[in-house]
Amino acid sequence: MRRLPVFFLLDTSGSMYGEPIQALNNALSGMVNTLRMDPQAMDSLWLSIITFDREVKEVTPLVELANFQLPEITCPQSGPTHTGYALEFLHAKVNSEVRKGTPTQKGDWRPLLFLFTDGKPSDQQLYRKMIPLIKGLNFATIVGCAAGKAADNDMLKELTDTVVHLDTADSATLKQFFKWVSDTIEQGNKSMGTTEQVTLPPPPSEVNLII
Repeated sequence: MRRLPVFFLLDTSGSMYGEPIQALNNALSGMVNTLRMDPQAMDSLWLSIITFDREVKEVTPLVELANFQLPEITCPQSGPTHTGYALEFLHAKVNSEVRKGTPTQKGDWRPLLFLFTDGKPSDQQLYRKMIPLIKGLNFATIVGCAAGKAADNDMLKELTDTVVHLDTADSATLKQFFKWVSDTIEQGNKSMGTTEQVTLPPPPSEVNLII
């Protein structure tokens, strides 16, 4: 069975401390439970969660959905947002872990990337340096999510054309966003092999697509 790798880059900088990080944990848990109800996702989906604040951490290495265990994600009370460093880390992971096809064996399906942030990169020079390298990894889709008033849509737009904005990072909004993420993953999973790009499902009212 060919794998569909899905990578999550999650901002855990100081501004996420308190209710937002708890809401993020709850929303992620709901998303995983939803995906597990899809037999096709259980067969082919592999998930990885990488968090970034002052440090970048691989919270969950790339693992099949059936064996995926979501740990509690935490964040410091303050500190920078090293999005560029996170992209650098992701670049190395995708290059080493996503299986490429050979003349005798098909590789993984094109991976998906979801980047969630409530701010903007503290390391903008590295962030911009990594953008063409990330785009060169042949993701089937990259979704950037800017949550809250301090989140920078324009910085995410440099990385991907698909940027959504959430007015807040509260529990109800994040739940709706990650429900939409699970719908996107399921749609991407079902369309693999028939189309090059993932067609995004219509977002709920809480998720504003930035044109």
